[in-house]
Amino acid sequence: MAFRESGRGYEIKLLVLAGLYLAAGAAAAYLWAGGDPRTYVIGVAAPALAFLLVAVIFQALKFKADPFLLPVVAVLSYTSLVMLYRINQFYAVRQFVWVLAGLAFMFLTTRLFTNYRRLSDYKYIYGLMGAVALIIPIFFGIEEGGAKSWLNFGAFHLQPSEFVKILVVLFLASFMSENRMVLTRDTVTIRGISFPGPRSWGPLLGMWGISLLLLVFQRDLGTALIYFGTFLAMVYVATARMLYIGVGLILFMGGGTLSYFLFSHVRQRVDIWLLNPYNFIELGDRAYNQAYQIVQSLFAIGAGGLTGTGLGGGYPLFIPAVHTDFIFSAITEEMGLLGGVGIIVLYVFFIFRGFKIALESRDDFSKLMAAGLTALMALQSFTIIAGVTKLLPLTGVTLPFISYGGSSLLANFIILGMLLNISHEANAHE
Repeated sequence: MAFRESGRGYEIKLLVLAGLYLAAGAAAAYLWAGGDPRTYVIGVAAPALAFLLVAVIFQALKFKADPFLLPVVAVLSYTSLVMLYRINQFYAVRQFVWVLAGLAFMFLTTRLFTNYRRLSDYKYIYGLMGAVALIIPIFFGIEEGGAKSWLNFGAFHLQPSEFVKILVVLFLASFMSENRMVLTRDTVTIRGISFPGPRSWGPLLGMWGISLLLLVFQRDLGTALIYFGTFLAMVYVATARMLYIGVGLILFMGGGTLSYFLFSHVRQRVDIWLLNPYNFIELGDRAYNQAYQIVQSLFAIGAGGLTGTGLGGGYPLFIPAVHTDFIFSAITEEMGLLGGVGIIVLYVFFIFRGFKIALESRDDFSKLMAAGLTALMALQSFTIIAGVTKLLPLTGVTLPFISYGGSSLLANFIILGMLLNISHEANAHE
C-alpha cells in the first residue's frame, strides 16, 4: 500500500531523470547539427514540462494508475525527438508537435473515459466503424511504402488502420467478455481430441478474413500480422486454450503461403528475407528498394558496434525511410548495441507492466482490453525490430513512440491513456 501511495512521487522523479536524458541527447544533436538555439531550448523544455505537468495533475487528482508507463513513454518519445533532429530537423519539428498533441490525447482519454466499462456496450459500432475505415483507403487511399493504407488531406496524411487497431481490441474485448463461456465450452470431439465448435469458428475465421483483406487490397502485411496476432493473444487470455492458438497459426501460415504465390509484393519481401538481399539489388524498382533498405540497415547496425559511432558519427541517411521504418537501425548505429538493447528493454518493461495491469483487472472486459492493447504494442515493436534486423520479412510498420508519424503516435498515446485508466480502476479498490 505504501508503494501505491508513493507511486506518483516515483513517476515525477523518473520523469525528471527522463528530462535530463532529453537535455543531454538534444545538446549532443544540437552541437552536431547546429540551428537556432531557441529551437533547442523549446525542444527540450516543452515536452519535458508537458510530461511533468501531466504527472503533477495526476498526483493532484489522486490518479492511481501505474507510475512507470508514463516515464517509459517519455524516454521513448525523447529518443525519437533527438534522433529525428539529428536526421532531419523538418521531421523533428513535426514530431515535436505530434508528441505534445499525443500527450493531450492521452490525458483526455484518462478524463473522458473514466467509466470505460460502458465502452463494452457498443461492440457492433466498433466493428462497423473499423470496417468502414479499412475500406475507404482501398478506393480513395494513396500508396506509401508499398501499402495503400493512407488518406491524403493535403496538409497531412492519415492512416486509418492505426486507429482501427484500437477499435478491433474494443470489439474483441466486448465480444469475448460477453461470450467467454461459449468460446470455452463450444467444442467438437473427434477421436478423443477437442476442437473449437462452429460458434467459435465464426470470430476466428472473421478475423482471418479481415487480415487477408488488409493483405490483398491494401498490401499492408505488417498490420495484417499485428491484427491477427492480437486476436490470437486475446483468444488465449479469454479461454486459456492453446488449441485456438494452434488453429490460428495454421490459418495464418495457410494464408501467408497462399499470399506468397498470389501476390508479388509478398513474394519479394519473403524472398529478400530468406535469400541473400544483395542478390536483389540489381533487379530494380520495388525489389531493389526493399533489398537496398535491408542491406543498409544491416550495415548500419554492424557499424555501430557495442557503443555506437555517437550522434552525428553514422550515416543513417543512406537508409531510405530511416525516419519511419528504420529508425531503430539509426539508433543502433549511433548509440550502439547497448543503445538498441536499452530501447528493447524499455519496450519489454512496458509490455510487462501492461500485462500486469491485465492480471490485476477485476472484470473480464478490463482484463481483455488491457491484454489486447498490450499485445498490440508488443507485436508492433517486435515486428518492426525483427524486420529491420532480418529476423522476419520487412513489414513496414512503425516503431511505437519513436518512428516519425502522427497517426501512429496519436493512436499509441490513446492506448497509453486506456491502459492508465484500467490500472487506476484496479488500484483504486485496493
